[in-house]
Amino acid sequence: MAQPSTQATAPHCLIEQLNCVTAIGGGHGLGRVLASLKFLQRRLVGIVATTDNGGASGLLRRSHQTIAWGDIRNCLSQLVEQPLARDVLNYRFQQDSSLNGHNFGNLLLHTLDELSARPIDGIALLSRLLNVDTRLLPMSEAPVDLVAETADGFECFGELLVDQMHQMPAHLRLSTSVSATPEALRQLRRSDLIIIGPGSFLTSIMPPLLVDGIVETIARSSAPVIFIDNLLPEQSPAGQLTLSQRLAWLTTQVGTPIIDFVITNHADAHLEIPHVNSIQADAYSPQRHDQQSLQHALNNALRQLRGGKQ
Repeated sequence: MAQPSTQATAPHCLIEQLNCVTAIGGGHGLGRVLASLKFLQRRLVGIVATTDNGGASGLLRRSHQTIAWGDIRNCLSQLVEQPLARDVLNYRFQQDSSLNGHNFGNLLLHTLDELSARPIDGIALLSRLLNVDTRLLPMSEAPVDLVAETADGFECFGELLVDQMHQMPAHLRLSTSVSATPEALRQLRRSDLIIIGPGSFLTSIMPPLLVDGIVETIARSSAPVIFIDNLLPEQSPAGQLTLSQRLAWLTTQVGTPIIDFVITNHADAHLEIPHVNSIQADAYSPQRHDQQSLQHALNNALRQLRGGKQ
């Protein structure tokens, strides 16, 4: 078994001492968190949003009754070690192909699903082929869409329209009631730490929290829940709110407070939840967290949650 990096085994690294860590969210933000903590290997699990109805995921969903594979593929592409494997997963067919617009990684995941008893089995098989130790679980194995309801009673169906709204919805829900996988609920129950975010607030962070059983299991868990804020304001209705307003809206939607600690650079005067700031961005991508800085912030958060000094 490969040995953890020096960064991971440093004496101050409280994360390395944890037996089970669960991260929840969508492709880009969740993938970054998982890549930053992949030294945990099998002790790390991601619960991934599967409601995307745009782009390559949307094309596949419109032609087949399937979950959205894009965020799962994105997480895999950030976890895989070989650059060529990453390029293959992210390859998009061009206009001169009958597969125009489709993504190879999404098609591969869909094919493995067709050959497997459950979507989760296809994901596990591809993870083994790519030598990815981190386990990825879809938020649900049933296809479902995101639906936003405005204060005037209008409905916006699907992630694409939700992201284009001019104001925060009065209510956010899934198009049908779907259950979390037993594996996801079992993972949450045994977790020592639960991480939510970063990512698009309405379309990456919220969908898994709307699945039957997810929030109830988080609320009953003794594990601390850390919310990781975005580095840059997002171009959606959520980007118009302060952090405290977003977290208050989240609590209203899920029906109970679940966040114990926040990692952010944008704390406002009304944020009453304990937090740390000064998170650095990746040198080449200002919207992505620097991995070492994120590890340090998580360690700092755990230290404070345990009552230690910063």
